[in-house]
Amino acid sequence: MRSLAVIASALSLIAVATPSTAAPCRDAKGKFVKCPEAAAPKATRCKAANGKFAKCGTPGAKPIK
Repeated sequence: MRSLAVIASALSLIAVATPSTAAPCRDAKGKFVKCPEAAAPKATRCKAANGKFAKCGTPGAKPIK
């Protein structure tokens, strides 16, 4: 009987903790909103010795900021 009570309390704790992580984004008024998509990382661009854009990995190409 005790093990049944322990299992039931553990399940209730899991059920309570799950919805709090479901929608962490809120707007300025405190209402839940859909979270914005993560921005894609910027691609690294490289320039050759003559100052023109080149494919990264070509000899003499250096990444720019």
